[in-house]
Amino acid sequence: MRTLLATVALVALAAPASADTLYDNVNGLRADEEGRIERFDALLVSDDGKVVQLVAQGVERPEADFVLDMEGRTMMPGLIDAHGHVIGLGLATMQLDLTGTASIAELKQRVADYAAANPDLPWITGRGWNQELFADGRMPRASDLDAVVPDRPVWLGRVDGHAAIANSAAMKAAGVTAASTVPEGGEMVMGEDGQPTGLFIDTAEQLVAKAVPQNDAATLDLALAAAQQFALSHGLTAVADMGTAVGDWHAMRRAGDRGSLKLRIMSYSGGLEPALTIAGTGPTPWLYDGKLRMGGIKLYSDGALGSRGALLKQPYEDAPASSGLPVTPMPLLEQQAITGASRGFQMAIHAIGDAANDTVIGIFERLGGGDNARHRIEHVQILDPADLPRIARAGIIASMQPVHQSSDWQMAEKRLGPDRLGAAYAWKSILDSGARLAFGSDFPVEHPNPFVGLKVAISREDAKGQPQGGWLANEKLSFGQALAAFTTGAAHAGFAEKKFGSLEAGQYADFIIVDRDPTAVDADALAETQVLQSWVGGRKVYSRD
Repeated sequence: MRTLLATVALVALAAPASADTLYDNVNGLRADEEGRIERFDALLVSDDGKVVQLVAQGVERPEADFVLDMEGRTMMPGLIDAHGHVIGLGLATMQLDLTGTASIAELKQRVADYAAANPDLPWITGRGWNQELFADGRMPRASDLDAVVPDRPVWLGRVDGHAAIANSAAMKAAGVTAASTVPEGGEMVMGEDGQPTGLFIDTAEQLVAKAVPQNDAATLDLALAAAQQFALSHGLTAVADMGTAVGDWHAMRRAGDRGSLKLRIMSYSGGLEPALTIAGTGPTPWLYDGKLRMGGIKLYSDGALGSRGALLKQPYEDAPASSGLPVTPMPLLEQQAITGASRGFQMAIHAIGDAANDTVIGIFERLGGGDNARHRIEHVQILDPADLPRIARAGIIASMQPVHQSSDWQMAEKRLGPDRLGAAYAWKSILDSGARLAFGSDFPVEHPNPFVGLKVAISREDAKGQPQGGWLANEKLSFGQALAAFTTGAAHAGFAEKKFGSLEAGQYADFIIVDRDPTAVDADALAETQVLQSWVGGRKVYSRD
């Protein structure tokens, strides 16, 4: 025993103070900030999980303490979702999923089946319905839900989160009546009989949501764990969490304290007050070796196109009596932005309609700060072409989600008509104007798979390959430009470009191994890319095996 211990001691003394690992024999690729694809053959990583050297093609390999032969597989920087809802993604895996529901009848059947399978749940909650997929395009009503679950509350969110439907039991539990006061920026849809139909849009959702049982700490912990696994399995190693609640933040801190926080989270609080509660006088430092930071505040200017809550300069083509809803009155929105920015927070404001974008650009023009502030517009879906150049001039980040275009193009044509699409989902025009793009998915509104986002960015076709050749095809991006938006652009948008995003020396070694070279396949095959491994800070955190 004494001899064995002495041998171990000698080995320990002889070991280097630090150990580097060379990931050799890779088909490496990344995109620079201009969208040019760069190739590399190996990656040298220090024992503290940071990049020492990216070994370009044909360059002699550096010495390393350990060498891993990656067998020629494709390595890329870990992808970054610049706009998602982390806890929401986890909770979506624990609730009724209505994604893809094709009719009211199918929605009712899914609700009935879920209720039967979960007899002890006090509330039936879920999300994902989209009336645009229904043949008649009709919004669901309370009476539809009452027909299948009359005895306990049901509360189901639309796919975009900007509308929800309640059954009669849910409205009763929340004390909602025809006389209920609707918050500004929302609508409680009424029937011909003068009674609520059960449909609540934007801020009016609060009338029912306040009665839904709150998730306890254990549920939030489970949701975070589920979201991390889901994201990492699709090649996401970092996300910008848009709308972090106080309870969400505590779950993230608990995971960090336990050492189970694997995903890097750039947190944007859900409003001014949560930011002040969580972070106090300004952004937090990076915590847990660059895993978590609250640096920004998420605000809302309008709703969404699907529920006709997006604020437009002209009325909706398919609803001439409406131009949308200002979720936050402009004077209040500007005051909140001024207060947040004065405390050093980066402002991220949701704007979908052209009137909302005009308003938010104006707020950021008055705030100033340019690249030092990096204020962000989330979605930027419908722009007045005259407003587009203002984004770059003000140094605003355009945080956009390619998959929204593939989901929305037919609806956008109906909502706006053909003559108001000159700057709709205008990724290429925004990029060409000199503005910075940051891409994401808005999960769980859309699936978080970034390879589907990359496919849409280069094709502007939906999952069925429609429309052939791409919708408003002049707005297609090259693969390199799209990859940059999902890596360097998304990192820059979160003030994280020195931490991760491009595998530069000194950055954390966040990378993924995939089953194909995404530059060597067509758009459809790109969307089917499988992630074999995900590494964060030089540690393997996901393996498909």
